[in-house]
Amino acid sequence: MDDADERSMADDAVVDADHFDAERVEADDVAEATTEISYDEQRYPARPRRLRPRDQFRGGTLRRFLTDPRNANGGNPSYVEWLVRQSMLKDADVLSRQLSGQPSMWRNPYARPDARRAIESTDVWFTAYPISLITRPGESFLEALGDEALWEAFEWVGINGIHTGPVKRAGGITGWQETPSVDGHFDRISTQIDPEFGDENAFRRVADVAESHGGSVIDDIVPGHTGKGADFRLAEMAYKDYPGIYHMVEIPREDWDLLPEVPAGRDSVNLDSETERELSARGYIIGELQRVIFYTPGVKETNWSTTAPVVGTDGLERRWVYLHYFKEGQPSINWLDPTFAGMRLVIGDALHSLGDLGTSALRLDANGFLGVEKSAEGLPAWSEGHPLSHAANHIIAGMVRKVGGFTFQELNLTMEDIRDTGAVGADLSYDFVTRPGYHHALATANTEFLRLALNTALETGVEPVQLVHGLQNHDELTYELVHWATTHRDTLYPFRHEEYSGGEIAEMVRADLTEKLTVEADYNLVFTQNGIACTSASLIAATQGKATLDDITEADIPAIRDAHLLLAKYNSWQPGVFALSGWDLTGSLTLPADDVRHLISSGDTRWIERGGHDLLDVAPEASSSMSGIPRARSLYGSLGTQQNDPESFLSGLREVLRIRSENGIAVASQVDIPQVGHPSMLVMVHRLDGGDRRDDTAPLQITVLNFSNETIEGTVRSEWLVPQSTAVDASTGETVGRVDELQSFSLELGPYAGLFLLLEAPTVED
Repeated sequence: MDDADERSMADDAVVDADHFDAERVEADDVAEATTEISYDEQRYPARPRRLRPRDQFRGGTLRRFLTDPRNANGGNPSYVEWLVRQSMLKDADVLSRQLSGQPSMWRNPYARPDARRAIESTDVWFTAYPISLITRPGESFLEALGDEALWEAFEWVGINGIHTGPVKRAGGITGWQETPSVDGHFDRISTQIDPEFGDENAFRRVADVAESHGGSVIDDIVPGHTGKGADFRLAEMAYKDYPGIYHMVEIPREDWDLLPEVPAGRDSVNLDSETERELSARGYIIGELQRVIFYTPGVKETNWSTTAPVVGTDGLERRWVYLHYFKEGQPSINWLDPTFAGMRLVIGDALHSLGDLGTSALRLDANGFLGVEKSAEGLPAWSEGHPLSHAANHIIAGMVRKVGGFTFQELNLTMEDIRDTGAVGADLSYDFVTRPGYHHALATANTEFLRLALNTALETGVEPVQLVHGLQNHDELTYELVHWATTHRDTLYPFRHEEYSGGEIAEMVRADLTEKLTVEADYNLVFTQNGIACTSASLIAATQGKATLDDITEADIPAIRDAHLLLAKYNSWQPGVFALSGWDLTGSLTLPADDVRHLISSGDTRWIERGGHDLLDVAPEASSSMSGIPRARSLYGSLGTQQNDPESFLSGLREVLRIRSENGIAVASQVDIPQVGHPSMLVMVHRLDGGDRRDDTAPLQITVLNFSNETIEGTVRSEWLVPQSTAVDASTGETVGRVDELQSFSLELGPYAGLFLLLEAPTVED
């Protein structure tokens, strides 16, 4: 970039102070609508080359300025200018102008999602969590991720992608001071890297080192909400387009008596249900939504909060009511405001990651909640599966594909929602379809619910190749089971030799998981109404009868390791992406609740599963990460230690991933989930056709797993099996069975064992 370009960019980033006093917010009279917005009372379902953008996409860095502090309110032009210069909307305007009109914006197809194209670029991911990684003294998180030794270990085991987790500044701004994140840095307030995790140069080095080892880097954007940063503070001040970013409504002063008082030291307070109803009846807000995520009495009883009085840039004092699907500090973005300010902010953030930082892909956080609409009288507002969510996801994913990247979505809704959103939006979806099912199979040594989930997904049109099959990440084991508990709560399914409704099945599965994982074990905790806070290792320990952390001894590690490898086989020996975290690689257990009491006191028990872990043993004396997260107990040790142990979890994982890679299962087609002869057995039948279902000559592959701690005998039977074919173990090359005339064969599986079988066609003699 030459000096003229840099000066131009700096000029773009500076607020025109002469405009400040001239810009006034005018109060327009709005005619009250006579026709209520409504929708059908039925719940609607929501609708191999490298993908890293070329270096030419990288624009100049954003220049930011500091102003000496004075009055922190809308009456001070210097304060407003300071906010604007660090706002995401202003950065988005600058970044979008840099790329607009460039020929590189037209080189890639973008209209349709392409899961297999994404997978062929990177299919085994390490999912990082910045505040939990233990680094060398003085070393930042991003510097640690750019360590050659780490990528050599990743390449050795078969990991070719890294999802960094949220590393941009998050939390809020109060006055001139930043406030900490309220949700693990998913309440973003800036496009700038948080200095706690490094800087943009360190991020770019991660991308370069990853590429030298055949890997890719995946970043996050949050299209549903921000934190209470500069953009929200400017919105409260009614400054220019900023109120259009959010679902926020100004309440006239004559109705302030309807609003609760905001206590000293707070900037907002959640509305109770009665106030929500009253404001809805008066036409200010759309009222109750389909559900209250993270519902906690006295903390979050509705999805609406009100601000304290705020002085605007025109000198007027206002109070607002704003929507937040999640926590009070995460105001929701409005995707259909006339200014399109929210859309501009999100797209700018995405382009910054792809074009400036050098990432190949983006995770769309909580992207199923981008549309909300008033319902028919007496019904909650339409807030899930809304067509606007489909449209917004199509725009985001299309823009990312247009610059050469891909997206995956975190969409915990029904299978129809995942199918329909994936048809036009993100290339991949997180596997909320079967994740509770395989945990339930391990907890009960019975795969019936898992088989029901897999077959329902195939019938619905959600193929496993579209999914990111993950072990533990930063979130809880989600057992909301939205598909079964909402749209299909009255649908009948065969289960446990009877017929039960989806709602009844959801209740039974929740009860089984809660009993086994939290009642019989005291180190896993229920997380609000969503699920269970646990690690993969602590979940397994609970299923093996360990009541306390002290009960887990060195002698128990081999059985925990074997069950952990079973879960890795389930997730990786089927089509789609396979993902695992540092907690998985090190076999981390949950933290004792007392160690993070200050973090879980508000009800967010997930902090017990986010313990500090040292992948390379670079700080053996450290008792916590640089962010202060206590070190978790590791059952497996560092990556280097495990590389030197042929019996380690990492060595076992390497063999699992070698088989996955050599046989192309990641882009195959799943064709059958047959019934089984033993309740602990799971059979998945795939065709290794590279995604071409017209290829009738493609070989068949069978994944057979035992979810119990006992040796079992069972029969594999499927209409896809050709009589006289032989089933060959891909690991050893041994024949383990021959298909009979009933299209079946028998085999024996040891405790937590799994087989990757290749079907060889019968010979002439056969």
